[in-house]
Amino acid sequence: MSLPSPWRADFPAFAAFTASGQTYLDSAATAQKPQKVLDALLDHYVGGAANVHRAQHAPGERATLAFEGAREKVAQWLNADSPAEIVFTRGSTEGLNLLAYGLEHLLAAGDEIVISALEHHANLLPWQQLAQRRGLKLVVLPLDAAGDIDLEQAAALIGPRTRLLAVSQLSNVLGRWQPLDRLLTLARVQGAFTVVDGAQGAVHGRHDLQMLDCDFYVFSGHKLYAPDGIGVLYGRSRSLAQLRHWQFGGEMVQRADYHSARFRPAPLGFEAGTPAIAAAIGLGAALDYLGEQNAYTVAAHEAALHQRLLSGLRQFDGLHLLGEPHTALASFVVDGVHNADLSHLLSEQGIAVRAGQHCAMPLLHSLGLPGALRVSLGLYSEGDDLERFFAALNHALELLR
Repeated sequence: MSLPSPWRADFPAFAAFTASGQTYLDSAATAQKPQKVLDALLDHYVGGAANVHRAQHAPGERATLAFEGAREKVAQWLNADSPAEIVFTRGSTEGLNLLAYGLEHLLAAGDEIVISALEHHANLLPWQQLAQRRGLKLVVLPLDAAGDIDLEQAAALIGPRTRLLAVSQLSNVLGRWQPLDRLLTLARVQGAFTVVDGAQGAVHGRHDLQMLDCDFYVFSGHKLYAPDGIGVLYGRSRSLAQLRHWQFGGEMVQRADYHSARFRPAPLGFEAGTPAIAAAIGLGAALDYLGEQNAYTVAAHEAALHQRLLSGLRQFDGLHLLGEPHTALASFVVDGVHNADLSHLLSEQGIAVRAGQHCAMPLLHSLGLPGALRVSLGLYSEGDDLERFFAALNHALELLR
């Protein structure tokens, strides 16, 4: 079962990988970029770079139209009510920090912020630090054996003191879609803000945020086949209106004198300074590219490849999967083998996978593990990539054992 990818040729990096003998299986960290995105970046710069919103000359107008066009594409992709609900950030991490500072004035000592035990550091540390600054209680929802947030315990822990719930849509370690509908409902009943970390989830499927009905949703462009340095914070209009500004400077100000200032509302009010113009245009091109593909064909290919990954891993003695992954990735450990040693031997054979704690130290510690290996897939991944990985893994284990 070769499972070729019909999209592989759209990604120039794989020609370079083939020439250098590399097999890329780390897409959950960063995805490769299709030619359409590279063309959009080149067109922006070759056509004449200019700043946005601030100039009446033709290059500035061209850049502004492309930049705001990208915002409209993101809004359409997410089925937001308006492009004004889309704030460009540098990535998921900045979006979550923006929320932690922007909502701080609404929280008082004794209030509770609820997260889960599987969160990436980006959706843990901003809330942890906010709790310390304001005397809040940080509540951590436990997981069940499969790697899902335990709904029964969540129902007991999300209560009248809960002011905010922040959870991942798809775990970057366990590969599990989390039960967002039930979790968000529990929080809404208490009148709490709801924040969804979609850094992994946004890559695998197109999500209707009006149906999801969260207050805020964040994701990063670089995982979604777009350039580095661009991310998205979606917020419902009434939720964005409650945020306080957290960065100050050009663009976000309406009026300023030496002793006072008045600031713009979202989205421009939260995009201080010169934004990542080219990267935003590249994100729009990535969404154009994804929108041209048959979503069912992509999902079927990723599902078949994922099943091949899981079945292959289960053939290795002493190998243990972390949780029961649904899609896109698999994290594992091997009895008596350190993850760093195994990763080193795989890298020497040209296999690019991720090793360590995957920016989720508390989760790995709770599992009693110093780290794990993670294999992750993109729409360009193929069955032959996995066969090379399995052969390299077998060879590495023979050496280590």
